[in-house]
Amino acid sequence: MSAARQRPAIGLVVITRNRRSRLLATLSRLGALPGRPPIVVVDNASVDGTSAAVRADFRDVRVLRLARNEGAVARNHGVALFDSRYVAFSDDDSWWDAEALPRAVAAFDAHPRLGLLAAATRVGTSERPDPLNALLAGSPLGTAPDLPGPSVLGFLACASVVRRAAFVDAGGFHPLLHFGGEEALLAIDLTARGWGVAHCPRVIARHEPDVGPRPGRVTRVRRNELLTAYLRRPWSCAAALTARTARDALRDSQARQALAETLPRLPSALLHRRPVPGWLERELRAVATGSSSAAQHR
Repeated sequence: MSAARQRPAIGLVVITRNRRSRLLATLSRLGALPGRPPIVVVDNASVDGTSAAVRADFRDVRVLRLARNEGAVARNHGVALFDSRYVAFSDDDSWWDAEALPRAVAAFDAHPRLGLLAAATRVGTSERPDPLNALLAGSPLGTAPDLPGPSVLGFLACASVVRRAAFVDAGGFHPLLHFGGEEALLAIDLTARGWGVAHCPRVIARHEPDVGPRPGRVTRVRRNELLTAYLRRPWSCAAALTARTARDALRDSQARQALAETLPRLPSALLHRRPVPGWLERELRAVATGSSSAAQHR
């Protein structure tokens, strides 16, 4: 049998940091998937013995321990270790249904323009639908004839599958954003390069996030929304978002912190600025307003 035929259709990249016990439980679930897809764990410089524990308990799992916490870019490192056609992402608190990855492979095989598949997510032991599911399913962009579901400009990273060639073509997750709403920029970059980003509700991911507040999460999301605007949106959009954040900062400490974290990153954002074409900006505005009028411009 040739090397090309032996190559797996899909691999799994799991990123983690300092959550050893959660990760080990997740790997047990992923290891029980049909066909046992190859798994790469990318450890964002954990100091709790995560990498050693994985190597001891899961000898068929490849571990890459980074020297520092690179945030979402850890997924890029994982993808680089695969030669499979497709790569599914998990976090240390998320995994996939038994039929999810075969369904994802079938969707990609049948739709050559599909670059990223946004799965449906069920949360916690109650398996309640993530509120994002309804937003993705109701996308105002409609369903293109060459895609398996509604076109979207956002997704949940730990419930997504990518065509490896498309991910590499778009540059993967941007290092400037680290964590916090980093998915929007990748969706924009994929779409700008002609790849489809679509929601496929029959592909299901499971997510059991920690209960309770996530310190700094709102700040990071707001910071990255600003940086994404400067990286890809028209000047008018970036200016309006900056003005709104500045007004909020008068009474909101999280908005103040978002501005403070944006400023030192702004020169890099401007250096790598690449505004989207007009048709994609119309789609971004349509998603923001819930209007379906932009679909005709695709």
